[in-house]
Amino acid sequence: MTKLSVNINKVATLRNARGGNLPDVIQFAKDCERMGAGGITIHPRPDERHIRRSDVYALKQCVTTELNIEGNPTEDFRRMVLEVRPQQVTLVPDAVDQLTSNHGWDTKKYADDLRIWIAAFHEEGIRVSVFVDPVPEMVQHAALVGADRVELYTGPYAELHVAHPSQAIEAYRAAAECAKEIGLGLNAGHDLNLHNLNDLVSAFPWIDEVSIGHALIADALYLGIEETISQYKQCLVINEN
Repeated sequence: MTKLSVNINKVATLRNARGGNLPDVIQFAKDCERMGAGGITIHPRPDERHIRRSDVYALKQCVTTELNIEGNPTEDFRRMVLEVRPQQVTLVPDAVDQLTSNHGWDTKKYADDLRIWIAAFHEEGIRVSVFVDPVPEMVQHAALVGADRVELYTGPYAELHVAHPSQAIEAYRAAAECAKEIGLGLNAGHDLNLHNLNDLVSAFPWIDEVSIGHALIADALYLGIEETISQYKQCLVINEN
């Protein structure tokens, strides 16, 4: 079954807006695990507008499922990840001032850099996922540079799914099947929600993990976090009809 990793960036955003430690990001991560999350995802950015460096180190000490750290592999980010040694690092080509991730790597163009970074993470036993657009060539080159998994950027999927669910699925089929054929693990993330998640995992049941933050935290405002996690996990049950 596809694993649900809860991205807690938005919880940190709320804390930082007021100062202090409310809500408590570390306790929230523990509670998500207790309520059924299969992992915790964080995306620390240089300006610390949500997850702070101190959060990264504290979460490593308390997360008992799987910690996934996303980010642009700048020298500072790489050093932090190598010190923390999470179960997974997801390499994302974000600009320093980028609001949110909105494209994947050109794994062919940046092959030399990615190969060096991935090798360094592997030396510390860290699984590496590379954030890519749903393009088979990008998936293939991610495998060639040594990635363990790719994470398909699902922003366009979510946008198209609103009016054309079948077209949205088909736009991702070639890349998803390419990953399966070459033995590359498959993750997915960005704008996944209660309305589009089941269609994705039903079409591609070999997806290892989805990381979801913005929509999940927004749903929790109405449903409560425990019920929200339960509903998202239900979306991961494969619909074969």
